[in-house]
Amino acid sequence: MPFTFTFIHIFLWGLFLISPILLMLFAIIIILGLIVSRIESWSRFDALYWAFITALTVGYGDIRPLNKSSRILSVLIACLGIMLTGILVAITVKAVSNAFEIHVDPEIIKHITQDVK
Repeated sequence: MPFTFTFIHIFLWGLFLISPILLMLFAIIIILGLIVSRIESWSRFDALYWAFITALTVGYGDIRPLNKSSRILSVLIACLGIMLTGILVAITVKAVSNAFEIHVDPEIIKHITQDVK
């Protein structure tokens, strides 16, 4: 259980430190989604739903842009989403790595790496 608490602490601290970048990415995705909603005549909810489904590369296909300019913006939203996801994955991996370094005995790690070689 201490490992889990250490991981959560490090993960949340990483999110706090990187929060300005995450907020900027969220804001840009929201703004672009609202621009597409004007072009496509969608409701705000549908636009934000579509923008985040696109940004997270889920892409259900239930809502899709039909205009060229909307499609161009959708590519930009997808690229921003990949950056957003990459940052979250990097923070998670670093938090796990740091928690391992704190809680796992270095002798055990040394023993495991010798068995692999």
